[in-house]
Amino acid sequence: MQQQKSMLDWLNDNRDMCIEALRIYLGIGLILKGIEFITNKQLANEYANQLTIPFFSFLSMHIIVVVHIAGGILLTLGFLTRIAALIQVPILLGAVFLVHWHTGLFGRAQDLEYVLLVLFLLLVFVGYGGGRLSIDGLLARRKYPNKHD
Repeated sequence: MQQQKSMLDWLNDNRDMCIEALRIYLGIGLILKGIEFITNKQLANEYANQLTIPFFSFLSMHIIVVVHIAGGILLTLGFLTRIAALIQVPILLGAVFLVHWHTGLFGRAQDLEYVLLVLFLLLVFVGYGGGRLSIDGLLARRKYPNKHD
């Protein structure tokens, strides 16, 4: 019984680890999405062709790859977390309204739901920041050693 109580105490004291795990998972997911656009030219062209602005489709896919990979790395590490999440928001808004909106909710692939979830999580991290297990948190503890999280 004591073992169970101490485990519950640890879980209660470390609830923020769940959001830390979510930040790391989201960062890795963005990195993988960027890599997917590099390796899956057909998918990248399909998304790019849905954009109606001339030349912008070619340029935007390159920007999306760089922002997803660089921002994903920063989110995973928790470095400049709010900025890394914020620079992803316009890309996800574009994905919602320019690429996936026409499929509607509850489509077969549920692309719109996925993109809306990622957008929501990015907005959470714009507000929350990096947290305790992040480089941001480490730098804040060094700057303000007596401040508690």
